[in-house]
Amino acid sequence: MQAVTLELATAKEAPLLANLIELYVHDVSDVFTQVELGADGRFGYAKLPLYFSEPERRFAFVMRREGRVAGFVLATRGLPAATEPDVYDVAEFFVLKRYRGARVGEAAAFELWRRLPGKWTVRVAERNTGALAFWSRSVMRFTHGAAREQTLPGEPHAWRVFSFESPA
Repeated sequence: MQAVTLELATAKEAPLLANLIELYVHDVSDVFTQVELGADGRFGYAKLPLYFSEPERRFAFVMRREGRVAGFVLATRGLPAATEPDVYDVAEFFVLKRYRGARVGEAAAFELWRRLPGKWTVRVAERNTGALAFWSRSVMRFTHGAAREQTLPGEPHAWRVFSFESPA
C-alpha cells in the first residue's frame, strides 16, 4: 500500500475540511435521515470552528495518500457516551470514494490511534452497514481482537460501540 498520512489541520485548512464535510454528510444522509440541506445548498457542520478553538480537546486531521487529499478525521477527547472525560472518540471519519477498499481508511485510523494513545471509543450507527464492517474489521485488527464491542439503543437507530486502549 502507498503512504497514507494524517496531518493535523490548521485554521487555514478549515475551508478544505468544510468542503470535505459536505461530501461526507452527503454520503451518510441516507443513514442519518434527520440531516437537512440548508437554504444555501450546504449541510454545514456547526462544530468545525471548535476544532481550532479547543485544540486540547478536539483534533482535526487531513488524510493524504501520496500527498493528495484522501479524506479527513475529526476526533475529540471526552464525549457524552463515555463516563471518563479523557476517552478519545472518532467524531467523524471520511475517505473519498476513490480510496475506499485500498485500506487507506484503515491506515489512517491506525495512525490516528498511534498519534493519540489512550482509551478510545468508536461509535457506529447500526444502519450504516458499510461503516460498521469497516470499523469492526479495523478496530479488531488494530487491537488484535482485544477491543470490547457492545450495542447501545438509540434514536433514531442503535449504535455499535467499540472500546479499546491504544498503547503509548
